[in-house]
Amino acid sequence: MASGRDTTVKGLQAKLGNLAESEYFTPPATKPAGPENDAEYAVKGLDSLADPAFHNAPLDITDWPHDRLRGFLHRMLTIRAVEERLGELVESGDVVCPVHLAIGQEAIPVAVSHHLTPADRVFGAHRSHGHYLALGGDIYQLFAEVLGRADGCSRGMGGSMHLFAPEVGFMGSVPIVAATVPVAVGAALAAKMDKGDAVAVSYFGDGAAEEGVVHESLNLASQMNLPVLFVCENNLYASHMDISQRQPSDSTARFAQANGIPHAVIDGNDVAGTARVAGEMITAARNGGGPSYLEAVTYRWRGHVGPDENTDVGIRRSTAEIAAWKRRDPVARLVAAMTSRGDMSGNEPGAMADAIRDHVDDCAARALEAPYPENSALMDLVYAGSPTPASGGR
Repeated sequence: MASGRDTTVKGLQAKLGNLAESEYFTPPATKPAGPENDAEYAVKGLDSLADPAFHNAPLDITDWPHDRLRGFLHRMLTIRAVEERLGELVESGDVVCPVHLAIGQEAIPVAVSHHLTPADRVFGAHRSHGHYLALGGDIYQLFAEVLGRADGCSRGMGGSMHLFAPEVGFMGSVPIVAATVPVAVGAALAAKMDKGDAVAVSYFGDGAAEEGVVHESLNLASQMNLPVLFVCENNLYASHMDISQRQPSDSTARFAQANGIPHAVIDGNDVAGTARVAGEMITAARNGGGPSYLEAVTYRWRGHVGPDENTDVGIRRSTAEIAAWKRRDPVARLVAAMTSRGDMSGNEPGAMADAIRDHVDDCAARALEAPYPENSALMDLVYAGSPTPASGGR
């Protein structure tokens, strides 16, 4: 370039990385904890939860019956098979919209959704295939939506990031970071005004916790004692940037603490443990206990968008880090625990996975043959309940 300055995305990322490595950002350990460094004000981190060398043993499934665990495994395997197939469709060029995969994070939505009903109001962000499927969203309709076909769950108008399935309680996903957090708070307010026992759930990532609207929403939910569960899926990255380069602590639960909201920081790759904690929080919300904040620590195996691993961008992400986190695989850990307890024989998990993949492949094949929406549907779906304008109208 004439200016000699690299203004490409990778160039800017490299510059930011250089600043980080040169300690332009103050390392968290050197920052004062609070008045006179009182321990009461210390910012607590994730500690071993952020280290893939820990928490990779078989799960504690003591309190869970065989059929529930099989259900957890089936849902997680389904989500993974769907997302792997979506990745293949991106690589083949059949899917042309942005696709954000959450392979490696399947345990969180499966655990939370176990305690939800279609009367609840669940909201997700741009990485929400698992949220949709864990609630019982239709696999074929998901493929059709991502492929832009009329049979899609949003009639082919939304693609991967705009999913909608109110019949199972999934009230929508959007790509705008943190946008569904205040909407979920509004849904919780509506639920409270309805005087029923419905709850709202907002899924968001650690990057979204840096948006001002999240803090406004936490404050309002606390002040009004609303039945909402905030689920932060902390996968340690916002797009391509490690949380340690963005925040003074790698745990976001401190924001809930600041607003007087009960919170827990857990291993999000432990489906049984996550289900236990989520169940307690959802039950409390249903019974007037107000909001809770669940920070589930996990890791996405693929990159920010698309099927590749994104090891060529970012500050810390590497093939070695990804390989280490795969040893905390939520699926493999549940299988190991069930096999050890005698809930499954050696070949059962593989047979279940094969059957699921066959069904997923069939759904994808059907979606590839499904028709696209008619052009007229563009106007039909702009306004709820409004007729299509007459020819020549505006």
